[in-house]
Amino acid sequence: MKILAVLPQGGKAAKSPRYVCCQENGLGLKELLKGRADVIVTSDKSGPDSEFEKHLPEAEIVVTTPFHPAYITKDLLKKADKLKLLLTAGIGSDHVDLQAAAEHNLTVAEVTGSNTTSVAEDNVQRIVMLMRNFLPAHEQIKEKQWDVPAVAGHAHDMMGMTIGTVGGGAIGFESMKRLRGWEVKRLYYARRNKEAMDKEGVTLIKDLGEFLGQCDAVTVNIPLTPATKGMFDQDTIGKMKKGAYLINNARGAIVDKHAVVEALKSGQLAGYSGDVWDQQPPPKDHPWSGNPDNLAMTPHVSGTTLEAQQRYQEGIHDMINAWFDGKPFDEANYIVREGEIASQYQ
Repeated sequence: MKILAVLPQGGKAAKSPRYVCCQENGLGLKELLKGRADVIVTSDKSGPDSEFEKHLPEAEIVVTTPFHPAYITKDLLKKADKLKLLLTAGIGSDHVDLQAAAEHNLTVAEVTGSNTTSVAEDNVQRIVMLMRNFLPAHEQIKEKQWDVPAVAGHAHDMMGMTIGTVGGGAIGFESMKRLRGWEVKRLYYARRNKEAMDKEGVTLIKDLGEFLGQCDAVTVNIPLTPATKGMFDQDTIGKMKKGAYLINNARGAIVDKHAVVEALKSGQLAGYSGDVWDQQPPPKDHPWSGNPDNLAMTPHVSGTTLEAQQRYQEGIHDMINAWFDGKPFDEANYIVREGEIASQYQ
């Protein structure tokens, strides 16, 4: 059996055995599967001459990550006759053509819950950073400047603000829970009530426009699906309170990248902060590159703390061991099972 893992190069970070999500340390797969499978680990993932496409036809299992994804397209699946299992070391399997995977009767699974804490903490960090106008303050000191009014003239306390999450799942809930005690009003937008949110004292708003019109800051915590792709376009952003902040650690394609830039220019958005891009890594001419003061982007790191990586590795090991033993995975980990796509990804 051949197992193909696509992981980024770790560089200096790979010297630490705790940094497991890299080509050098390979999620510990070679040690786990010694004598049981041929394990190929590569960072070379793009194009017909890549190591990924070279080994894909012989691979039975492919492991990849959301932040350095090997894009599994319908055309590639036609060349992967032996492929049976696609695993995501993390959360979010939108790099896989799920419909094509279902048609090929593949199993697609991820390590559900592995980065919930990490992303929720990062969500709160971004809300505070934008509201306190941290980026230009930091840039001033880097440039050996000192202009307090330039920063303070656009800085706000969070107390008294209304903070909302689009999505009432685990990350949305944990984000709202971490805002308890900040003396903010907490809202969530979802199609139906979430018991955990209600018990936490977060108020459900079922109408998106009403929800957006109340929030001073909105954090996006939903999966990328055909229904959510481009959800935050010019029209949707226009329904937000003027001068609000938008935080997106979910998936880059949920927002219209050009609409975000225009909203920042017009003042409809006071700031946008995201950890995810519509293409990863993004092209050099991406409209979000350059990071002006009110556009705070990072390279998909919010869910990849050392602690989260340990959870990724443990989850991947558990599923591979279960696969070898003919046992089912934790039900929550399945994205595609026996030709059926999980409802939240449809």
